[in-house]
Amino acid sequence: MFKYILEITVFVCGAVVMIFELVGSRVLAPYFGTSIFVWTSLIGVILGSLSLGYFYGGKIADKKASLKGLSVIIFLAAIFIGSTIIVKDVLLVFLKIGTTGIKIGSILASLILFLPASLLLGMVSPYSLKLKIDNLQTSGSAVGNLYAISTAGSIVGTFLSGFYLIPQFGTNKLLIILAIALIVNSLAISFKDLFKRKLFVLIVAVLGLAAYAQYQISAEKNGLVDVDTAYNRVWIYDFTDQITNRQVRMMGINNENHSLMFLDSDELANEYTKYYHLAKFFNPGFKKSLMIGGGGYSFPKDYLNKYTEATIDVVEIDPELTELSKKYFRLKESPRLSIIHEDGRVFLNKTEETYDVIFGDAFASCYSLPYQLTTKEAIQKKYDILNGKGIVILNIISSVEGEKGEFLRAEYATYKSIFSQVYLFPVGNSEDGKKVQNIILVALKSSDVPNFQTSDSEISGYLDHLWKKDIDPDVPILTDDYAPVDYYINKII
Repeated sequence: MFKYILEITVFVCGAVVMIFELVGSRVLAPYFGTSIFVWTSLIGVILGSLSLGYFYGGKIADKKASLKGLSVIIFLAAIFIGSTIIVKDVLLVFLKIGTTGIKIGSILASLILFLPASLLLGMVSPYSLKLKIDNLQTSGSAVGNLYAISTAGSIVGTFLSGFYLIPQFGTNKLLIILAIALIVNSLAISFKDLFKRKLFVLIVAVLGLAAYAQYQISAEKNGLVDVDTAYNRVWIYDFTDQITNRQVRMMGINNENHSLMFLDSDELANEYTKYYHLAKFFNPGFKKSLMIGGGGYSFPKDYLNKYTEATIDVVEIDPELTELSKKYFRLKESPRLSIIHEDGRVFLNKTEETYDVIFGDAFASCYSLPYQLTTKEAIQKKYDILNGKGIVILNIISSVEGEKGEFLRAEYATYKSIFSQVYLFPVGNSEDGKKVQNIILVALKSSDVPNFQTSDSEISGYLDHLWKKDIDPDVPILTDDYAPVDYYINKII
């Protein structure tokens, strides 16, 4: 094994770098989301750190390269990765509150949390190379082999973390596992040097892994669930609603309220979800609906209870959210409920089904909004699969006016380019165009203009929130080619 210790080392460190980067996205997600700004900050900082590591690793190796020195570098990287668990939540809360916007906050967070370990891991390849080269005649082969092995490690780490490790172990456990792997690697390189310190840290890390596993079990018993799925960081917990004084369960996806449920009934707890019932005003007698975005399945459950002759298909990209909803949100199987685990746009592109109503709740985020569902091409697909009097009812978080309303106005203009009628219903305050709030967009395929009068007092209350002022046509429509959604959303945040 010692004969190939350098090859093993660069492979392991190459894998750890990529796993650390992907786990980093889950570390930042609950506080800054998963927008392109966050990924840009994370990737940019880690690439910059690796570049510095290559530079300084080469310079240090030229002065004096030894297995002990390589062992110390990897050991320090393990300590920095392990310390991420201790400091990340306090630091990220501070940065979220104390900085202006996602861009600055995510850059600072990435620099503080990911630069030290990434820089040290970047030093490994040039340092190992210096130890490996013993003949100038074969130096080219040595360089090529080590960098190929390091890259292979990165590839394995990428697929392993994305397809298995993150969903299986979650963020904190995986950070501890990475630290343990590096400490073991450090011991394998130089067993005797700093043995007591390495062994102490290794024992602490193993005990930390066991303690965290026990904490998760205890936290779940006390009503707190913290899960990493293949797509999201999910928190589920109970609290007392300040308005109704009732116990409520919340599903937070990347630290945003995606679903609420009263523990004592299936009554809708999020006010905006009640506006989906506008469907029975704009398209009475509908029989078949589609909902893009399941989350905690609050509205699909209510839909099945209220419309006993209707069916609903729910497209939810994350199958684990469905399982969590069955376990914690009283979601039950029904012959009138069909769940499709797929990206909403992919479903729209290939479905041959037709619907009376399409509900949209995939935009219930200000941090990571699926732009592929916002574009003219996606909206055209919705139009095409709607029946003659079909409607779209879509939830958007935005203002109507000002720069914080640019996304809403872009989406409104995009729907207007395809549907004959589009209406807006601000949920909180229908008169305040500058207020960021849930806004319900209703698009009608039919050209028949409704009179907005009904004897149904509940629906009448929702119709009273109709936005009656003009919508400023100051932003272009969204297309697959041009959809600066993250840019617009960043202004809201």
